[in-house]
Amino acid sequence: MAHWFAARGLPVHPLAPGRKTPAANCQACRDRNHPPTDCPCHAQAMWCHGFHSATTDPAVIDKWWAQEPRAGVGVSCGPAHLVVLDVDAHAAPVPDRGRLLPGIHIPDQVDLQGLASGFDTLALLAAYRRQNNPAQDEGTLRVRTPSGGLHIWYANPDPRIRYRSSTGSSPKTALAWQVDVRAHGGYIVAPTTRTQAGTYEPIGPARQPAPLPPWLASELQRTGHVITVPAPPKRPHRPPPAHRTTAAQKLLHPLLHAVRECALQPEGTGFTEKLNRAAYTAGGLAAAGHLDEAKTRQELAEAADYARPHQTHRSHTTIDAALAAGASRPFHPKGPA
Repeated sequence: MAHWFAARGLPVHPLAPGRKTPAANCQACRDRNHPPTDCPCHAQAMWCHGFHSATTDPAVIDKWWAQEPRAGVGVSCGPAHLVVLDVDAHAAPVPDRGRLLPGIHIPDQVDLQGLASGFDTLALLAAYRRQNNPAQDEGTLRVRTPSGGLHIWYANPDPRIRYRSSTGSSPKTALAWQVDVRAHGGYIVAPTTRTQAGTYEPIGPARQPAPLPPWLASELQRTGHVITVPAPPKRPHRPPPAHRTTAAQKLLHPLLHAVRECALQPEGTGFTEKLNRAAYTAGGLAAAGHLDEAKTRQELAEAADYARPHQTHRSHTTIDAALAAGASRPFHPKGPA
């Protein structure tokens, strides 16, 4: 199952055997407090820090599951451009009606007798918006959880917009009571993963996520789930100084070459991850004045189109998002210019 998701561009990471939590970090990471994104274990293809280490590289996946064949599969939602509604059915006291659908007034005359779970609040939200209930959406992947809940998978059609994860009980950012949102900064348990409580079972005919419905995208924006991605700073389009260009190009060219090499195989090469890494690096170099942004964007697009000519729109969207992210962290290449 890990390879199945990775081949579709969805980064995966191991879950502890029999559990729905990520596999444990190495001892060094347990003893040292450091930002997950800066962990040196990533470069060594280790699984420390869960979804921060998620990958589509088949060689790394083989290594991980050979080391622990009983591991479950987690999918990192942010890099996979996923928005998953995690509908809970836990026994919990029903809060005041003002917290059932944040931002929506539910008049006293609306009978809420029998309301007990996220299935009820999600149906209520859909009814208020006169839309179909996502829990009954047979056009997208839905997964029944061992606790009786439901994971409803959707693909973000515009990766330039990032959605934050949330819990349905949050007093600040929530879509509906007992309806969690798994998106950027979170992960979701893949179907067929087996835990001590039971197996995550796909239901209905769909086996892949459908595009996020526009009305749900609007609700996520209304409830504060949209993360603003800073635009790259505007700079004059002029070639960088000659003495700084060579070192930057030496750093970027191997990454572009890795993207082009993906043309040798249609799947299983980690194409999206390699393109994202190249564009992110280019964004940081361009922001520091070492590369011309327009020319670099063209080089990235040409490499991506060469490797995956059938997914131009998706590749260019990945490039734009990664360039913007990289531009927020300008950096200088090491070594002589």
